[in-house]
Amino acid sequence: MRDWEIYDIFTLAEKTEASVSEEIPRTKGTLFLSTKQVAQRSGLDGFRTSGAMKALFPRTEEVQAILINTSGGLTGGDQLDIEACAGTNSALSLTTQAAERAYRAKSGVARVTTNLRVQSGAELNWLPQELILFQGAALQRSLAIRLEEDARVLMIEPVVFGRTAMGETITELSFRDRVSITRAGRPVYRDGLDMTGDATAQLARRAVAQGAKAMASLVYIAPDAEAHLPVLRQMLNDTSGVSLKSADLLVGRLLASDSFELRKMLLPILDRLSSDRLPTSWRL
Repeated sequence: MRDWEIYDIFTLAEKTEASVSEEIPRTKGTLFLSTKQVAQRSGLDGFRTSGAMKALFPRTEEVQAILINTSGGLTGGDQLDIEACAGTNSALSLTTQAAERAYRAKSGVARVTTNLRVQSGAELNWLPQELILFQGAALQRSLAIRLEEDARVLMIEPVVFGRTAMGETITELSFRDRVSITRAGRPVYRDGLDMTGDATAQLARRAVAQGAKAMASLVYIAPDAEAHLPVLRQMLNDTSGVSLKSADLLVGRLLASDSFELRKMLLPILDRLSSDRLPTSWRL
């Protein structure tokens, strides 16, 4: 076989491999869910899913949905879209079956977009379990919550940078996270995180996380927010804090050495703020 024929064969193989790689199906999933008041209780008003997004509904007094990404994790090119509405005077809790995982992305970026609405007199608990970021993950995530004036919300967003028990360090990462909460059209909470490159080195900085590998953002909007403040402060470690931004708006930032320590701190806090209605999946 002549040299130019060998070259052409390998060139063709490389092009074919690249073409196949581009055509690999990516995870797509959407979920829509709404609730309404039914005879002094809450019931489903609308529900549909497609692709990798599914949900389970335990038998509880309120509507509780356990969101499931059936693909088992996120990687480059994946897209999940979640939309939910707690209708007037109803209660809705959203959680996840287990920790979400963002794996190494060979190309592209995974995207997760969540839009939540809480209508007049309604209550919504947004309680996903931890997001675990693996080496080489590329993820863009956004959460927008729109409240009516007298609506209530409890929100937690835990993030873990590698699994400490496995000795993982994250030296290659692209993570963009945005949270926005408005009430009657007015912004009441905005948060953002951009972390690229060596996450372990950045987290080690004193002004960032003092070496913590797990963190969580907490928001609680309800008339009794101020009453919880002194008790919650007693539940925190030395690297976490909560503040009262107004009489009914409590925000917190929690830092822990690993996911186990973070969860150990979070459980009693979420039990208290959810009136002991924390989803069972958090305890498994």
